[in-house]
Amino acid sequence: MRERTAVVVGGGLAGLASAVGLARSGWHTRILERRPATGEVGAGLALPRNGVAALNTLGIEEEVVDQAGLRTLATGFVDTLGRRILTLPDTDPRVRRATTIWGFHRQALHALLHRAALREGVELVDGARVTHVSAGRPGGEPAVVRWQRDDGEHETEAGLVVGADGMWSAVRGSLHPGVSPRYSGSTSWRALLPVSALEGTGLDGRLVEYWGPGAEFGVMRVSADQVYWYGYVRQPERTVFDDELATARAYFADWAPEVVALISATTPDQLMRHDVHHLPDGPERYDRGRVVLVGDAAHGALPTMGQGAATAMEDGATLGRLAGPAHEGDLGRALAEFDALRRPRCQAIAKQARSIARVGADLGGGWRQGLRNAAFRLIPASRLVVMARGAVEWTPPEPLAPA
Repeated sequence: MRERTAVVVGGGLAGLASAVGLARSGWHTRILERRPATGEVGAGLALPRNGVAALNTLGIEEEVVDQAGLRTLATGFVDTLGRRILTLPDTDPRVRRATTIWGFHRQALHALLHRAALREGVELVDGARVTHVSAGRPGGEPAVVRWQRDDGEHETEAGLVVGADGMWSAVRGSLHPGVSPRYSGSTSWRALLPVSALEGTGLDGRLVEYWGPGAEFGVMRVSADQVYWYGYVRQPERTVFDDELATARAYFADWAPEVVALISATTPDQLMRHDVHHLPDGPERYDRGRVVLVGDAAHGALPTMGQGAATAMEDGATLGRLAGPAHEGDLGRALAEFDALRRPRCQAIAKQARSIARVGADLGGGWRQGLRNAAFRLIPASRLVVMARGAVEWTPPEPLAPA
């Protein structure tokens, strides 16, 4: 077993970011991906400024990010009829910096990272289902990953294992069997449409989010020719609808005309839905032995902060910086520092996401809506900058000095 061999479990956004970061720091890196071929499902996502800063740290220039995604702005929140609740002014440079986002088709961001991984010499193994991980010990025995493929069972030793296998992580299950996702109480429809669907709606493609009783609807452009919408609603877990599109149309039938128009322009093959889970009680540490957890496997949060992809990019960039060549034989210190940096930040973001959900998509109807809307209309732009800065103003850590 070579000391500088890393196995990344999971080939999604978090796994690719971690693999790129480690490969750039001199690790011989292999990704084990459960799906038959590395790829990414999903519709759109908004990547805040901190996510782009992390991509830059991984060697992906901002100009390249602009080519793959679409730089735009978050405009704030409105009610079900499109009336202002909280407006993010684009004339204030401080607010504009905090509300600048990049819209992505999720597959486009995945492809960007996939190309970067190949450039760095990362080995990609698809169809590999991990069944168990032994943590090993820095300075001692290696970590061991057991996995299955069509050609049989395999066992791999590694100097470092990265659990990047999502909310239902097999790596986390091996090391933290008591930690499991919890249903948020909401499910989410999503769709990608041609940008022509915006015509006549009064929407310009910037992100706008509608809040209503137990529901949220959002829309934004994710490329020059695509627009993304989501409908996030309270619903019992594993609910089955005979007709997904008809149900979505009926649910939002009394909302603003532009919301109704976008759902009406959607065809059944463009629509998807998933129940939303999160990790309100994550692992007590992100590192154990020679294993470290990243992305949703470590800190799966509610989507209400829009930070899921961004924090995954940060994880990969941070891991590459801390586990660099200076730490031959000092992996335990590097991983402990990763935990010390990442866990408090990600826990704070997850807590804020839960708070936003309580006053946003999860808020009940009646007087609660009016009270919330009136209160939010009084929030000044300066307060918004303070609230957003902690999340979006991220810089990568300096490499640790040799001990």
